[in-house]
Amino acid sequence: MLCPLEPAVRPAAEGPRGRRTPPSLADPDVARDPYPLYRTLRDGHPLRHDEPFGAWLLSRHADVRAALADPRLVAPPPGRTFTHLEQGTHAAHRALVSPGLQGRALAALRAGVERAAYVLARRLVRREEADLVEEFCRWLPSAAVVAALGLPHEETARVAAWSRTDLTHLGAVPAGVEAALRPHIARRRAHPGGDLLSVLCTARADGRPLPDEAVAGLVATLLGAGGEATGRALAAHLANLLDHPAQLALIRARPELTDAAWAESLRRDPAVHLVLRRALAPVPVGGGTVPAGAVVACLLGSAGRDAARFADPDRYDLFRADPGQLAFGAGRHRCLGVPFTRMIAGTGLTALLAALPGLAWAPGFRPAPEGLLTRAPAALLVRTR
Repeated sequence: MLCPLEPAVRPAAEGPRGRRTPPSLADPDVARDPYPLYRTLRDGHPLRHDEPFGAWLLSRHADVRAALADPRLVAPPPGRTFTHLEQGTHAAHRALVSPGLQGRALAALRAGVERAAYVLARRLVRREEADLVEEFCRWLPSAAVVAALGLPHEETARVAAWSRTDLTHLGAVPAGVEAALRPHIARRRAHPGGDLLSVLCTARADGRPLPDEAVAGLVATLLGAGGEATGRALAAHLANLLDHPAQLALIRARPELTDAAWAESLRRDPAVHLVLRRALAPVPVGGGTVPAGAVVACLLGSAGRDAARFADPDRYDLFRADPGQLAFGAGRHRCLGVPFTRMIAGTGLTALLAALPGLAWAPGFRPAPEGLLTRAPAALLVRTR
């Protein structure tokens, strides 16, 4: 997914003293190709107030990383996800959730992901061509959660809809979702099995079972991590490897490179291009100061292409020594679903390579990434043999 040679954004206007003023993130052309704007911001406007967009923009890697970890910059309301919890409340919730995704629970989760990935991949075996976005990427995250939790397969469509509309990757539990989960939780408490939901329902913290609210929160974390952003990240990941068949062949020969390929894709083409924060107090950053109460847009898509941090940043290279870790947040609000999304990406790629030995772009097809808040190819048309 190489950037077009010609910028898609409108030419920057001349500002005071001849300085060129970048276009706004709200400009429709920016969504078609934001990278020329990102370069302009990094080179001359590291902290810029984008009035049409309604936020202060941070574009350099060091500034974005610092902002994501700064306790004075919090997630704007509304919401009751982990990102909206601060100080001791956030730490207490994270301490409760994190152990729930280890040990037996992690093993059950891995088994569910593997089962879902191989079922979806095998469905493509007898096809000459397939769209991996429509037939694999959009379904794998939700199908993996359903399989791991031991929910009926028929729940996959409803889980996918929850992930798109009601949940974030940070673990919100809307009332409707929690109400739908409670009967399943009650059944697992009465008759536990070997699935992930049973493991969570029988887990103990300080000698006591996790309350229903905590179990629902853990499940919502996974449902959110298995949402649209993960499917988009998986689509960008596959597009990068299909664009670089020599590196794809290396992964076939050396599966231990799978995690490195995922990390490099998240750096170069993250699914989420910006994260919003609100300043609780004046915050010095990017050579200036963000005023209290202001909204800050941390441009992850720009930070990952910062030449001050990464050599030849537009190039995809699975051997990059340190691709960074900003795609799923930083600091206290780093997403709890990171291991799960990495598991989905690795297992999904392994399943596809095993089922489709001739995997390559369909003749004449080129992926077309779209979007700004979230960005990924709308289709991945491949030949399967």
